[in-house]
Amino acid sequence: MDFFKKRLKIIDAYLIGKYLGTFVYTLFLFVVIIVIFDLSEKFDDFLQNDITIWGAITQYYAGSIPFYVNMLSPLINFIAVIFFTAKMADQTEIVPILSGGVSFNRFLRPYFISAFIIFSANLLSNLYILPYTNRIKNKFENEVVNKKDPFIKTNIHMMVDSNTYIYIDNFDNKTNIGYKFSLDKFEGYELKKKLVAEQIKWDSVKNVWKIINYSVRNINGLKEQMINGTSLEKDTILDMQPNDFSAYQNVFESMSNSELSDKITKEKIRGSGIMSDLLFEQYKRWFQPFSAFVLTLIGVALSSRKVRGGVGLPLGIGIFLSFGYIVFNQFAKMFSTKGGLPPLLAILLPTLFFGALGLFLIKRAPK
Repeated sequence: MDFFKKRLKIIDAYLIGKYLGTFVYTLFLFVVIIVIFDLSEKFDDFLQNDITIWGAITQYYAGSIPFYVNMLSPLINFIAVIFFTAKMADQTEIVPILSGGVSFNRFLRPYFISAFIIFSANLLSNLYILPYTNRIKNKFENEVVNKKDPFIKTNIHMMVDSNTYIYIDNFDNKTNIGYKFSLDKFEGYELKKKLVAEQIKWDSVKNVWKIINYSVRNINGLKEQMINGTSLEKDTILDMQPNDFSAYQNVFESMSNSELSDKITKEKIRGSGIMSDLLFEQYKRWFQPFSAFVLTLIGVALSSRKVRGGVGLPLGIGIFLSFGYIVFNQFAKMFSTKGGLPPLLAILLPTLFFGALGLFLIKRAPK
């Protein structure tokens, strides 16, 4: 505490309080508005599935509210900086600060302390909170809201390891049952084992796969052995999980960091075409929180000058640029997952572009 008292002046505490207070208050208002609109949209789903108010809170909003907070954070961060800074400029509070011998760089210090607090909160949320709350949100959306959407993935080819290939004709994501399953095991270019089963089912209690109505063909040169398991079930351990065959688009954002890293490692072997999605999700968790610094820089540069009309013009420009940042992020994601743009570049490009814009604007800001 003494460390902060020695280094933080009254003006620092004043600006940090303004920044974080405006940010939290604005974020709360936006989340409340979104929840109200979301509740009106999903009210019929709650009634049709006999979900009580408490059930809606625990089964859906406990997961969706953290998602909304994370999604809105860059936008609200930008709006908060512009709103309270433009208001200070309009009330001629900034001019006396700079005229009193405080350099513009020193004036920026409390802004970046506040941005660091928001950055830290977003980073911790991305890494340790959102993967788990997203499971609550996505489970509800997949099973209740989007229950009529396709939940069966078809024609699955996958490389389990360097020698083993599997095929599933179709996989039901609700029952975790695959139909018309086959497994081929090679040594070099020679087929050594072929397993065919009518069904393969995930046993969530034992964490193993059950193969049903199966036959196994073991090949050793010119010698072959057939094992017939018609009308039988057999537990088998395979290096794959039901979410490897998910038909839902939101499965990656529900993975913990360790699960995501493990999935990326396996995807390097399997090559099933989802590597860009996995890497984008991983990089997004680490690098997207840096937007707090970039948007703070732009916000101060735009709103620290006193202009006619009060806070309206800076706020309008800020909202326009913040939506531009969000749209830029969405286009970068689309080009990464669908167009071949490297995921790391897709994550960094909006931040680098707006960071350069912020540096340009800060040079033109009144000093």
